[in-house]
Amino acid sequence: MGYEPLVKKNPLRVLNLAGNDKKMGLIMARAGLGKTALLVQIALDSILRGKRVVHISIGENLEKTKLWYDDMLEIILQECSVAKPHELIDMVQRHRMIMSFKESAFNRARLEERLNDLILQDIFKPDCVVIDGFDFTNMDHENLEDINSLMESLRLQTWFSATSHREDDRVSPSGVPAPCHELDDLFETVVLLKSEQEHVQLEIIRHNSDVCSDDSYHLILDPATMMVKKDD
Repeated sequence: MGYEPLVKKNPLRVLNLAGNDKKMGLIMARAGLGKTALLVQIALDSILRGKRVVHISIGENLEKTKLWYDDMLEIILQECSVAKPHELIDMVQRHRMIMSFKESAFNRARLEERLNDLILQDIFKPDCVVIDGFDFTNMDHENLEDINSLMESLRLQTWFSATSHREDDRVSPSGVPAPCHELDDLFETVVLLKSEQEHVQLEIIRHNSDVCSDDSYHLILDPATMMVKKDD
């Protein structure tokens, strides 16, 4: 497809996203720190590697989610040399499908129904699913394991976002905060976004199912663009 230079330049390559196929990943942060921005960049990385992505937005409309992709693509085109930018924009649109759910309407059965409609009717065959806005507050281990089994049966890499709260100080032994503190073993990779003075730090606390004892990845979200960058 000719976009290998963009893939190699992406700082997220340290997470070996291509090698984590068919696994679940988790992005956690307090509200407003950049979970959606990071999920969109993970989705774009997958698309640039020739994969197809379903972006599920819970409690948000399609246009707002689409705007995230438009803004991120605009920044990529400003920072990188792309011979035919219109072809990149068109390719992203063809390799991405956005779904919107009301919070009360999203569950495992509904997710399976919508994905099967796409796949079995040969409408769109995704390789990766990102789920933004999922409420983990009342999610137990058995039900999330059931969702994981579904995604594995469909051979889908899956990324979730989850919101942590300042007033809830529960945390797992590996450092995953509530409400996901009892679910962390189901995730291959867990990334926390933490607000620093001049940027948002990406703290990778679990990667390839191993607990990370220190932050050796040195990644941040640029507050001006919300793009992932190396912290030099």
